[in-house]
Amino acid sequence: MKGDVFKSTTLLKILGFVLLSIAFFYFGKHYSDGSQQLVFFNSRQDSSTTPKPTTPNSQFVAISPNSNKSFDLSSLINDTNVAEKPLKNTIHPPPLLTSPPPPPPPPKEPVEKMGLLDENGVMKDDFRVGGDGFEVVENWGVGNETEEGGGGGGVVVKGFRVKKYGLCSDSMREYIPCLDNVEAISKLKSVERGEKFERHCPEKGKGLNCLVPPPKGYQTPIPWPKSRDEVWFSNVPHARLAEDKGGQNWISIDKDKFKFPGGGTQFIHGANQYLDQIEKMLPEIAFGRHVRVALDIGCGVASFGAYLLSRNVLTLSVAPKDVHENQIQFALERGVPAMVAAIATHRLLYPSQAFELIHCSRCRVNWTRDDGILLLEVNRLLRAGGYFVWAAQPVYKHEAVLEEQWEEMVNLTTRLCWNLVKKEGYIAIWQKPLNNSCYLSREEGAQPPLCDLHDDPDDVWYVDLKACITRLPEEGYGANITTWPSRLQYPPDRLQSIQVDSFMSRKELFRAESKFWNEIIGSYVRAWHWKKLKLRNVMDMRAGFGGFAAALIENQLDCWVLNVVPVSGHNTLPVIFDRGLLGVMHDWCEPFDTYPRTYDLLHANGLFSIEQKRCNMSTIMLEMDRILRPGGHAYIRDSVAVMDELQDIGKAMGWHVTVRDTSEGPHASYKILVGDKHLLRGKR
Repeated sequence: MKGDVFKSTTLLKILGFVLLSIAFFYFGKHYSDGSQQLVFFNSRQDSSTTPKPTTPNSQFVAISPNSNKSFDLSSLINDTNVAEKPLKNTIHPPPLLTSPPPPPPPPKEPVEKMGLLDENGVMKDDFRVGGDGFEVVENWGVGNETEEGGGGGGVVVKGFRVKKYGLCSDSMREYIPCLDNVEAISKLKSVERGEKFERHCPEKGKGLNCLVPPPKGYQTPIPWPKSRDEVWFSNVPHARLAEDKGGQNWISIDKDKFKFPGGGTQFIHGANQYLDQIEKMLPEIAFGRHVRVALDIGCGVASFGAYLLSRNVLTLSVAPKDVHENQIQFALERGVPAMVAAIATHRLLYPSQAFELIHCSRCRVNWTRDDGILLLEVNRLLRAGGYFVWAAQPVYKHEAVLEEQWEEMVNLTTRLCWNLVKKEGYIAIWQKPLNNSCYLSREEGAQPPLCDLHDDPDDVWYVDLKACITRLPEEGYGANITTWPSRLQYPPDRLQSIQVDSFMSRKELFRAESKFWNEIIGSYVRAWHWKKLKLRNVMDMRAGFGGFAAALIENQLDCWVLNVVPVSGHNTLPVIFDRGLLGVMHDWCEPFDTYPRTYDLLHANGLFSIEQKRCNMSTIMLEMDRILRPGGHAYIRDSVAVMDELQDIGKAMGWHVTVRDTSEGPHASYKILVGDKHLLRGKR
């Protein structure tokens, strides 16, 4: 009984297998002859037709016998474009009713990485960095109409087109607004004391509202240090200075370049020999250690300051825009610190005790006029124990008029308590006292008098010169600074005199700012490759204690920084100079006293969110464009609230503008706007 049951079960299994085989055969033949094709994948290949796989788990695609027939794979998957199938099997099915395939999607534009961090919060190393030279934009100013919607050449802002700024006339290519105000200068009551060389800014509503064009043939400036000795003629196309001063070894023309042999009116054999002579006369000067910051008045083409740079001395070269009107432009084109400034009726825009050495070589200043008021300004600027170096004809010539001038100079400096420490050849060197003891021991009624106790010697913005002797701080502030380079990071004593609103101590603020900027500049060097930008002339538009400039030095960028302290904030200039840096006071609601195209980098930290309460942001941005060289960069670190407007203004000026995250990430309240200036050319 058990055997019969077993046989019947086996028989049923065999019968079921046969029926399944027949069914599979029928369906397989039906689909192989029909319109719908099946694609099979296999893990093995026929060994007779193909080589064996190198690994047992290799996957292969079996070749279908229908490989030479076309079919619509999408219709098999989606069953959306297939016509009704005929009831009978046919060898040649009717054509499929298919729609044309959709066009391929457009290729995605490469993503330009702009932030400091990637999506994982990791510092990135590959950033878009400006290359050598500058981009040229042709036909700037064509299609500037203000209109809604498309068309025109404006910048789209919230559905509207903002009119681009047009190019100024060619006659304004060296325009300095506050020094070239012909209308205001013509109304001056007197010009005897040099008033016409001082600031006379345009009235409100009459300021710059166009983009100052470059001269024809403008080229990328020759980089430092080669620029110390030569610059392109086309960038400063003025031959008069070479004609007037060529015999004094100042400057010469060689084909398409100006060459600077290094001489001056009083040192025609070269600045290096002249500097060696000064240091030999008075070894205590110790260029680069004791003397770190100097002022050169009536500087010519700034060869004195240019050659002091190699001795670790920062020299600010100043001269008026006079008959030698392009001397400061030459200095800045060379990559030497310089400003257009005249010592006339107002205080220079630097603090008291700013410079360890002040130099005048045939500077054409009458130091003894008006009871010595000009030399009293030098006395205010000179650090306690500092040196005044005078190289001029009265020092060594024995003509009656010149001997009289020498006697007047000796008499005045004696009443100022200056000590004539050395006179040799055509050079005389005086030293300022270290304290007030000499001043207080003078006879009653001695002239010039001491300044009033309430006089602030660091108050300089549009302040008249004063015919009095500036008192030195009783605490010795300014006199007891350390030597270079340790003074760069050492909190100076005058830090205590700065009025700041903070619960932290001033020394803590000083160190915190230095640490902050050192980390920021370090990240800029790594991520944005700042050492490849060939930066030379740099301006920090809101400098604080000078931490940004100090960080550039610490990160070994071969540039110099003019630290600007806005009048709207605390006056930190004394601290900046005590650190061994250069600085100046300025109001950014007015133009700055420099030539166009003179800076490679403008840095502004928190400037616009403060100054927007006092003046239009476009006023400051247009001034930045005037100052910046084509190919130069502006780094604006500011509140998110002002970024959109700044971005719109930058585009309207023809800049390449990007907004980047700070190291705090995308949700921080601050952003960084980077503007790269192009060279714009109008319609020809």
